Amino acid sequence: MADPVTSDPSAADAADLDATAAAARVRSTGLRGVGQNLMRLRELSVVLVTAVLFAYFAIGQGSAFTGKDNLGNIANYTSAAAIIAAGEVMLLVCGEIDLSAGMTFAMTPILMMLLHNNQGLPLGIALVVALLVAAAFGLFNGLVTVLLRLPAFITTLGTLYLVHGLTLKVAGSHPEPAPTDGTFVQVFASQSHWWSEIVWAIAIVVVMQIVLTSTRWGAYTIATGGNYLGAAEAGIKVRAMKIRAFVITAVFAGFAGVLDGIHTPQSFDPNAGGNDLMFTAVAASVIGGTALLGGSGTVIGALFGALLLGILQDGFNIKGLSVNTFIMVEGIAIILAMVLNTQLTRFRRGARAE
Repeated sequence: MADPVTSDPSAADAADLDATAAAARVRSTGLRGVGQNLMRLRELSVVLVTAVLFAYFAIGQGSAFTGKDNLGNIANYTSAAAIIAAGEVMLLVCGEIDLSAGMTFAMTPILMMLLHNNQGLPLGIALVVALLVAAAFGLFNGLVTVLLRLPAFITTLGTLYLVHGLTLKVAGSHPEPAPTDGTFVQVFASQSHWWSEIVWAIAIVVVMQIVLTSTRWGAYTIATGGNYLGAAEAGIKVRAMKIRAFVITAVFAGFAGVLDGIHTPQSFDPNAGGNDLMFTAVAASVIGGTALLGGSGTVIGALFGALLLGILQDGFNIKGLSVNTFIMVEGIAIILAMVLNTQLTRFRRGARAE
C-alpha cells in the first residue's frame, strides 16, 4: 500500500517547504550565533582597528613604514607598554591601578647594575634581587591600599615620587651603562635581533591571558573586581588577590625596564619610562577592552592596544605630524574605547538574556 504522504503531491510539497524553512532557520540561528560569539570577543574591535591602521600607513608610506628598522621601532615601543599592561590589566580587573609602574621600570635596571658593578653580583643574581625589590614596592602598594583602605590612586602616586627620588639618589642622577654582550644579554634582549623584546612581551601576555581566563586565580581576580563583597562572602581572599596584582605589576614593570634598556638605548636612565610609559600601558589596557571600574579585562587586548598606539605614533612621526597631535588622538581613542566597551558589554548582556 502506498504511503499517503509521498503519494500525495501536495503533501510532499508541503513537507519539502517545511524542511527548507527549518534549514533556513538553522542557518540563520547559526550565523547569528557566530556573530554574537565574535562580538563577545573583547579583542575584536581593537584588532580590527589595528589592522586598518597598519594597512593605511603601509600603503601610504610604503617601505618607510614597512622596513625592518621601522618595524623594530614599533616592536620596541609596543613591548615595554605591553609587559607593564599585562600587570595593569590584572589590577584594573580588581578595580585598582598602579601609577608608580613607570618609575619601577626605571629603578629596577639601575639597581641591578649597581649590585653588579659595586657589589660584584653576577647579572642573573642582581636581576633577581632587583626584581625582589620591585616586588617589595608592589607589596607595599598593596598592603597600604588594602589594609589602610586608601585609594590606589593616592597610594601609588606617593610611591611614584618615592621610587623616582630613590632612583635618582642611588644613580647620582646619571645613566648606568647596560651590558652589551654575554649570555645575559643574549637571553634577555639581544641587540642583533629587533624582535627579541617583543618575543618576551608576547610570551608574558599569553601566559597572563591564560591565567586570567583559565585559572582559579583569574576567576577570583575577576570576581574580586566585579563584586567585592559578594566575592568575600563566597570565601575568596579578596585582599590577597589585590595585593598579588600589585606585586605582579611591579615585577613586570621592573622586568620591562631591564629588557628595554639592554635592547634599545643600551643604557639605563633613571628618568626612563616615567608617567608617559605608565599612562601608555593603562591606555593600552583600556583601548584593548579592560574596564576601568573592574570586573572584566583582556591581556591580549592590551597587547593589541599597545601595538595600536605604537603604529599610530610611528605613522605620525613618518608623516611629520606633531607629537601633540598623537597625544590628542590618544585621548580620543581612550574615550572611544570606553564608549565601545560599554556598548559591547550591554550587547553581551542582552545576548545572554536571550
